[in-house]
Amino acid sequence: MTDFSAAPALAKLSAIRDELNHLFLERAELIDGALCALLSASHILVIGPPGTAKSMLADELCRRIDGANYFQWLLTRFSTPEELFGAVSLKSLEQDDYRRVTDHKLPEAHIAFLDEIFKANSSILNALLTLVNERIYHNGRARVTVPLITMFGASNELPDEEELTALFDRFMLRFTVDYIGEEFRFLKMLEGQSAAERTTLTLTELDELRAALGRVRVPGEILHAIAELRRNLATQQIIVSDRRWRNAVAILRAHAMLFRRDRVGEEDLTFLEHVLWKDPEEIPKVRETIRHLVKGFEDEARELLIQGQELREYANRGWENEEMRQRAVIEAQAKLANILLKFENLIREAAESGRDVGGIEAMRSTVKQIQQAILRAAL
Repeated sequence: MTDFSAAPALAKLSAIRDELNHLFLERAELIDGALCALLSASHILVIGPPGTAKSMLADELCRRIDGANYFQWLLTRFSTPEELFGAVSLKSLEQDDYRRVTDHKLPEAHIAFLDEIFKANSSILNALLTLVNERIYHNGRARVTVPLITMFGASNELPDEEELTALFDRFMLRFTVDYIGEEFRFLKMLEGQSAAERTTLTLTELDELRAALGRVRVPGEILHAIAELRRNLATQQIIVSDRRWRNAVAILRAHAMLFRRDRVGEEDLTFLEHVLWKDPEEIPKVRETIRHLVKGFEDEARELLIQGQELREYANRGWENEEMRQRAVIEAQAKLANILLKFENLIREAAESGRDVGGIEAMRSTVKQIQQAILRAAL
């Protein structure tokens, strides 16, 4: 992206991405989604149980934006508009103007995190919809433009009430998260991760990046691929609104920029799996449809390679005694065998789809070498 005048700010963004991945394990896709949301001024929804670092990530991300106001609140069925938008101004009431004092409240936030967002009641919902969608807050007689860039919504479950459908649709990016799955990452989490350094962007630099987003090219073949993806999803009864397809282009541009590319490529289309589903049950279908359309096979292979490299680090760490070392080696060998099996399936599927499997086979070979090296060291 050497053509972009915002390249220095982009280098900072890459550093922020690396630091967040160091702090939040098994959250790489969510971190990319959060950064894409910032770049494209989109909103992001995270579905998952309590204690999965949803609010922590939003808070940490806001700390990386110098000068940004952050608002965080836990909604309940009994939450009142005053909690989010501020108390009514008694002085304004004297002038027959029902105005709220919004200091340090949601209308003044650049980044917001609303936990249990689907517990918003009707007294909050209408104001919230206008604020999120139009960046407008009706405060008394005034129609105020708010500085909100991105809202993080979190919930333990999807909404089941019709009136919340419109709010759900406002979140362009949607992720499901769970507790840390791999034991070696769980142990790494227990050791504790601290931010040794914290790279920051100013609001001006973030504005530069957002302005540069429009200069990320979207080639015609990508637009045709999106149209084909729309047709393929429709055959599976997965219908996506025209508005969401249109806004998805901004997400693709942001994803390309995040990886320092000046044009959207097939590798960016795979990220649409976080945009196109309504129900979590649709996620595997969306992912598989995209993967058969684009080069998603290599992205999955790359993730398997990273897992193999992490297992090497886990097996070779300085264990306190031989028993613990042997236990770690056995666990690593079992997981590596499973990864190699996934590679075999991936290579077969890619070949059946007419894809070049050379890159995937090279990554499989690297993981095989890791497995053999761990085994030799254990003998």
